[in-house]
Amino acid sequence: MSGPYVIRGSVSLPEAELMWRFSRSSGPGGQHVNTTDSQVELRFDLAKTQSLPPVWKERALAKLADRLVDGVVAVRASEHRSQWRNRETAAVRLASLLAEASAPPPRARRATRIPRGINERRLREKKQRGDTKRGRSGRDWG
Repeated sequence: MSGPYVIRGSVSLPEAELMWRFSRSSGPGGQHVNTTDSQVELRFDLAKTQSLPPVWKERALAKLADRLVDGVVAVRASEHRSQWRNRETAAVRLASLLAEASAPPPRARRATRIPRGINERRLREKKQRGDTKRGRSGRDWG
């Protein structure tokens, strides 16, 4: 592996808590597929991990609730012929999934009023446009 996979800031996926499983992959590779275990399944026990801050962990558990099986999130990768590249893909995918799930909710939108001048200008421009279109009719061209 090419090093720690950063989730956000200084928090990264701990190698000790990652569980790897390899199996034969379908897809590109010809006869090569039949002999190598290139498909990768990466599992991470989100419920028991101590590497995430408690607030992030709660958010991630709530957002990924439908993906979890006994508190464990699994990611699978089989796009590449190489097991190493599939490992990289799965780890990056897991890190981005956890980063997205543990992100704070967006700030609530504060309702604001449209300034009166903008509204008046919009109505004035609509009126001018309507007058322009009305002037195109051939009624008064006698």
